[in-house]
Amino acid sequence: METEEKTETELRILKSSFELFRKRGFKSVSMDDIAQHLAMSKKTLYKWFRNKDQVVHDATQNYLQNVQSECECQLTQAGNAVEELFQIMALTKQVFSEMHPSIFYDLRKYHPDSWALWKQHKNSFMLGKVKANIARGMREGLFRNDLDVEVTARMRLALIELPFNAEVYPPHEFNVRQVQLAVLEHYMLGMATLKGHKLINKYKHITEEE
Repeated sequence: METEEKTETELRILKSSFELFRKRGFKSVSMDDIAQHLAMSKKTLYKWFRNKDQVVHDATQNYLQNVQSECECQLTQAGNAVEELFQIMALTKQVFSEMHPSIFYDLRKYHPDSWALWKQHKNSFMLGKVKANIARGMREGLFRNDLDVEVTARMRLALIELPFNAEVYPPHEFNVRQVQLAVLEHYMLGMATLKGHKLINKYKHITEEE
């Protein structure tokens, strides 16, 4: 029973902490902020975690695991490769809503171990899913058959972090989520055949009506 309570408490701390990190960036959130947000004492917080770096690491790990589970669930329901991308687009809206523009910069500069988690997630899980989606679309005649799957998939991964580049998209001028969706749509249309374009327009119409 004690283990279950500990797990529940830790998960509550990790989930709440990441919500703060996501909205305000990793650098600007302190252990005091986390304790106050959770309505617990800092002493209690330190009972579960040695320091902020551990909170960031475990919260990031927990968040990425949840994203992976959600992604797996979404993709298994898709009837074709284009529908998969629209499922990913819906997940992108959810993931990047209220995402602070500095989140990748902060993670890379101040929390290298946690940044390594993101790189592993991107270069293993995400790369595999993107490559599988491209290959599926080519088989279904929805994506061009002359695509280099490896090159195209890695380009897509690079595009994920592009909206967070303040030199390209200054945060006071651009909304991260809107840029992410625009980039994803551009990527999708660039791969599509005529058959794929027709299906994309169909799904766009359905999405816009919703």
